[in-house]
Amino acid sequence: MAEDPAPRIPRTGLDDHAPGIVAERLRLCERLAGRPLPFLGGTPVPPGAARGKVENLIGFAQVPVGLAGPFSVDTSAGVRTVLVPMATTEGALVASHSRGMKALSAGGPVRARVLREGLTQCPVLVYRRAADAERAAAAAEASLAPWRERVAALSRHGRLESLRAQVVGRRLVLALAFTTGDAIGINMAARAADELASDLAARTGALECYVHGEDVEKRANARALSEGRGRSVVADARVPRAALREVLRVAPEDLVRIQRTYAVGFARLGTHNHLVQAANGLAAVFLACGQDLAYVAESAVGLLDFDVDEQGDLHASATLPALLVGTVGGGSNQGTAAECLDVLGVRGDGGANVFAELLAATVLAGDLSLMASFCAGDFVEAHERLGRNRPEAGP
Repeated sequence: MAEDPAPRIPRTGLDDHAPGIVAERLRLCERLAGRPLPFLGGTPVPPGAARGKVENLIGFAQVPVGLAGPFSVDTSAGVRTVLVPMATTEGALVASHSRGMKALSAGGPVRARVLREGLTQCPVLVYRRAADAERAAAAAEASLAPWRERVAALSRHGRLESLRAQVVGRRLVLALAFTTGDAIGINMAARAADELASDLAARTGALECYVHGEDVEKRANARALSEGRGRSVVADARVPRAALREVLRVAPEDLVRIQRTYAVGFARLGTHNHLVQAANGLAAVFLACGQDLAYVAESAVGLLDFDVDEQGDLHASATLPALLVGTVGGGSNQGTAAECLDVLGVRGDGGANVFAELLAATVLAGDLSLMASFCAGDFVEAHERLGRNRPEAGP
């Protein structure tokens, strides 16, 4: 697939927030999306669009949306050159990611791939004694085939891929892994897990049955880092030494050294997130694109790696094993969210894996830029210059 051209983002040295230049950037997005984008332009979203998504509606939150990029990414659907919409009130965030994207693109497209898919749900059943839990584990493992048929009847997109039954004292933990198509699929998976666990409880005499008994929903956890959840993605790139020096004012060795020091700090913290600002970038794109923001807690879990390759250039990679995103259903199909997904070219069926790959590449760009900023000593200056903490920035 040929690379999609993306023009540079219009800028002005006068007032970059003046209506004229803002409208010019919106017209660029409309060309990329192939349609008008009225809601990003300020047209009110009809109140009825929120039905099923919020209770006691009073209106819609307005968060500024900026464009990071352009950015070339080698995805599973071919090379895409994109502008990434980010909704944020943190000055310098979009600029930082754009800077990282420029440096990464100097070595060619960032390669990003979904390695596996699987949305796990972990019901817990409680029995009188461990022996009962052991018998129930065997019954669960023998139920995989009929349970697959049952899940297929529940959902057009959902499939039960695997199950693992683990006895913990007198309790049985069922790890059920589903694929969910292009939706996050949480509600589908929860419904299926509830039905399957209830079926097993009835057949094996469980005293108690909890559909979210071992709940990893919306929390950082060690299982997300080692096993993954949702979509597990890796992004990596070669960044030429000259580009690092020109764009980020650092050498590959500087980044390797700071990452080693960060690894010591992460070890002391006991954190599951060894990325640097993944939550920043993910939250901004999630908000722009109608994703469930609470899943940033899981999605930001991951690993960053820098090394110097045989040619003396930087090899940079980000591994995000638990990206929970969707391009159909939920908040993805209405208002500004649908418009931002169209700017990326990922809305609808077939878009979720590419969206996840673009997100992983975006996280890598943000982490590269931030680590370089720490090395070059310009982190505080950038926030003073671009950030929101200046009195003249307005109310």
